[in-house]
Amino acid sequence: MSEINRSPAFWRSFPIFEEFDAETIALLASIATHRKWAQGALLFQRGDAGHEMIAVISGRIKISLLTPQGRELLLRHIEPGALFGEVALLDGQPRSADATALVATEGYAIARKPFLDLITHRPQAGEAILRYLCSMLRDTTDRLETIALYDLNSRVARFFLATLKQIHGADLPESANLRLTLSQADIAAILGASRPKVNRAILTLEENGAILRHEGVITCHIGLLKAFAEPDEA
Repeated sequence: MSEINRSPAFWRSFPIFEEFDAETIALLASIATHRKWAQGALLFQRGDAGHEMIAVISGRIKISLLTPQGRELLLRHIEPGALFGEVALLDGQPRSADATALVATEGYAIARKPFLDLITHRPQAGEAILRYLCSMLRDTTDRLETIALYDLNSRVARFFLATLKQIHGADLPESANLRLTLSQADIAAILGASRPKVNRAILTLEENGAILRHEGVITCHIGLLKAFAEPDEA
């Protein structure tokens, strides 16, 4: 078992495990299997059985869907420090999307049966999982609201704020830097818009001082981004 795998801080960095006590964390580490995937490897496809969830150490995973028209719909990118595949593992239903390694990727896989055994015999861990799933549902509701109710400038501003909250937590500073690994085409797919329209929205935010781009770093003015994210109803 590697030093990373033995570290309680490593496992608690994933929101789904952050409330686990020390003994539960140790048991979790004991059932995790170190895995590597080459660039372009297909980890699973939509419809596959959900036998495991994966905690990513390094690399990048694309979660996507192929539409009946043959168009790929990007759902999200999984970066180091993120976990995915937990929903199919917990409910026993087939995978709802495809997962592909965009670059060489490394992580830990946790199989379904030992994980369910673990939380079944530790009620507090099961309760923590329920709270995590509720937070995921709330996040999904927020995303749907963003797409359905806000114009694109607001949606892009909300995307930047949501990404910053993943890094800094809910209490954001007045100004924060962001280095995105997503392209404008990726952001467009997430927000349900075209790349040119997303580019225009980003330019609008920049022209109004909400963001400043320099050498791949986006400096975000939180107050102005919030003003775009929640425009006054007139």
